[in-house]
Amino acid sequence: MSDETKAKVGRRDFLRRVGLGTAGVGATLATPLVGSAQADSESNDEKRKARYKESEHVKTFYRVNRYPA
Repeated sequence: MSDETKAKVGRRDFLRRVGLGTAGVGATLATPLVGSAQADSESNDEKRKARYKESEHVKTFYRVNRYPA
């Protein structure tokens, strides 16, 4: 029984260390990739324009899935 307990603790310890190592490497790699924030390049008219267009494939999707027209 004690051998089984030691094996389980060893596995858990291993997984904790692997998890901490992965998190540390991920944080180290992500740090240089962070760039400075930039403002939007859209004007107020571009921000307000309609972006959704009901094209033929969208109409077909609605028709096939029986959405009300």
